[in-house]
Amino acid sequence: MTLIDREPRPASGSPAPAHGAENARASTHADASGSASAHASASASASASASAHATTARPRPAPLGDAPVDRWKGAPRPTTPAAWIARAREVGDILAVDQVERDRAGASPHQEVALLKHAGLVTLLGPAEHGGGGQTWDTAYKVIRAVARGDGSIGQLLGYHYLWAWAARLVATDAQIEAVEKLATTGNLLFGGAVNPRDSDLVIREDGDELVYSGRKSFSTGGVVSDLTVLEGVLEGTDTHVFAIVPTDQPGIVFGHDWDSLGQRLTESGSVEIRDVRVPWADAAGFVDRVFQPLVYGTLNVPAIQLVFANFYLGVAEGALETAAAYTRSTTRAWPYGGDDKERATDEWYVLEGYGQLQSKVWASEALLDAVGAEISAVLHAPRGKLTERKRGEIAVRVAAAKARIAEDGLEVGTRILELTGARASSAKVGLDIFWRNLRTHTLHDPIPYKRREVGRHVLLGEIPEPTWYT
Repeated sequence: MTLIDREPRPASGSPAPAHGAENARASTHADASGSASAHASASASASASASAHATTARPRPAPLGDAPVDRWKGAPRPTTPAAWIARAREVGDILAVDQVERDRAGASPHQEVALLKHAGLVTLLGPAEHGGGGQTWDTAYKVIRAVARGDGSIGQLLGYHYLWAWAARLVATDAQIEAVEKLATTGNLLFGGAVNPRDSDLVIREDGDELVYSGRKSFSTGGVVSDLTVLEGVLEGTDTHVFAIVPTDQPGIVFGHDWDSLGQRLTESGSVEIRDVRVPWADAAGFVDRVFQPLVYGTLNVPAIQLVFANFYLGVAEGALETAAAYTRSTTRAWPYGGDDKERATDEWYVLEGYGQLQSKVWASEALLDAVGAEISAVLHAPRGKLTERKRGEIAVRVAAAKARIAEDGLEVGTRILELTGARASSAKVGLDIFWRNLRTHTLHDPIPYKRREVGRHVLLGEIPEPTWYT
């Protein structure tokens, strides 16, 4: 029996049961994909903008540990982009209160994922007819940003989930798309992925009507707290890549629990071993009679996820500025030896100039990300067969420019807020280092200079990047 024949779990606003319970047992396999490079001959399965932060501090909600995750029970469900972004900002506010403490504790973010599920954010892109938000990627990018403003790790988890949850749309057949979206939306399921392209591919052997995946991946972001996992591998003796989605809670998926990074500590991005995980051939994403049906649209996974990166970078930078500004207003002291003594730090010219410069850069990045987000969203929601290689390449260049811009600006924000808040702000109990650590960690994902080179080649030579695992 394949996914297409199965009934999904009943709709629920509550989080999925913890692993070891019924976490993903309602399904046995799901089919979708994360990516399809130009060199891969195979499958892949896998408005309202939040405006600049107010200059006055918002009321602080309870820490996540004290805040009931079902706080929206009985509340009207958001129906507009503005309302969804407002909901995401509520989530960000809750996460921000004890972000530093949770980061230091380093526990798996089960409660944080429950918060995302209760808020309805996990099914934001899900079809409305199945109980999803029915929103567009333009809104999803802003939701990621709003959550990352309160906790960069959780913004990353949500963004990766959106990409993997969209994977069926990228490459799967119409029947597979319907089955995956119905299952994931009605079940309120979170996606993870084991598709790190810098590792060796998982090996797939055929066993009758089944595919059997085995191997190891160094990174599997969100896998530990996920309900479904996207797998990618290569058929033995071929160069054919096959993507599929499987339930995370099964003996053949074993996490290493070895994520120990400078930042983004709550993303559960450690290693995973795949041990003889079986998938029906019918669940191989985008395959018809065991032959893959390629589309240019299937290569949008890379620009789509790269813009996810850029938006949680922006969210982290916004959170850094907001947190630092609150500290400056309440605690930073004026410098008494400058010959132009001020009573308050907020009167110091260099402090005012510094915040003005940083905020201007963040606003500029926000404007670019909003524009590029609208462009790629229009393509992601258009008929799949209409996308040309040229249009896809032009979008990829714009995404590269946006990502490079906010990566540079965000890192500057993370560093310079310490100059503007003063020596006492470097105390571990203040925790301002979390913003730089989070940005520094993920901006190393793939070299930013290569993104600038893509833009330069387009500007000077009219070239577009060839689709690969990173372009």
